[in-house]
Amino acid sequence: MPLFDDDEPKRAPLGEIYVGQSLVSMSVDELRDRIAALEAEIKRHKTELDNKSSASSAAESLFK
Repeated sequence: MPLFDDDEPKRAPLGEIYVGQSLVSMSVDELRDRIAALEAEIKRHKTELDNKSSASSAAESLFK
């Protein structure tokens, strides 16, 4: 947990996003904001996946 609020990445105030959510009532700007938030979340997931893969590879190399 960060010591200061400035250390935590800013998140778009989009409310809850879930797969399959209706997009019909959203404006163009809301859709763009949603896409940007989802892309940032995908990047965060990929970074964590890379970190875990690296840690797993390092652990495996210790036990060879």
